[in-house]
Amino acid sequence: MTTRNSEEPAAHAAEEADFGFRRIPAGEKAAAVRDVFESVASRYDLMNDLMSGGIHRLWKDRMVDRLNPRAGERVLDLAGGTGDIAFRILARAPGAEVAVVDLTPAMLAVGRDRAIDRGLLTGLAWAAGNAEALPLPDRSVDAVTIAFGLRNVTRRDRALVEARRVLRPGGRFLCLEFSRVTVPGLDRLYDTYSFSVLPRLGRLVAGDQDSYRYLVESIRRFPDQPTLAGEMTAAGLERACWTSLSGGIAALHIGWRL
Repeated sequence: MTTRNSEEPAAHAAEEADFGFRRIPAGEKAAAVRDVFESVASRYDLMNDLMSGGIHRLWKDRMVDRLNPRAGERVLDLAGGTGDIAFRILARAPGAEVAVVDLTPAMLAVGRDRAIDRGLLTGLAWAAGNAEALPLPDRSVDAVTIAFGLRNVTRRDRALVEARRVLRPGGRFLCLEFSRVTVPGLDRLYDTYSFSVLPRLGRLVAGDQDSYRYLVESIRRFPDQPTLAGEMTAAGLERACWTSLSGGIAALHIGWRL
């Protein structure tokens, strides 16, 4: 049985990665992403409500509906530091176990505080870790979820392989992420809103315009629905499929370890 540590995987000195519209050394991306989320952690959930008009809640409900968790199942929620997905899973399936792994300790601190406020003292585990080197044994969870986090990973291929590694045979991988707009005309409106409104909203509410500019840019760098499905298949996640949400602003991808 293999267990990985949660440290940043070694990167070749010449390797680069997207950080928004910029290219930076791949070995520096995890720290840069951590800095972004350290900055916005305290207002992250409020900003999600303001930016999406609350629609992100419906998308997350849809994800957990498709997951259909059951008591006794163990779920790994990646990049879920503030607890939004974990809380939904436990509300749907008391008796399930959810391990939340997030790169950013400040996000985990917000999630732990929210769990205490909700009286959720059992069924949850919290750990700082990197999606590319998960601190879990092989074949140890029934499902892996990640909501709005995969685009911040330095090497998606490694993260997808790791997700498959920790899944038990028959386990599911569910990824909710911003995606490619599929409705004609909506893409132009969405671009205007994203690049003109969201960074200003980040400055006014979270006091951090640059972080929200990065988050918008990271959405545009993320692959479209068929491309991500192909990456999942290449990582060994079979029967990869997706459902576009709100005209493709977001998409829910699902794959299985068979």
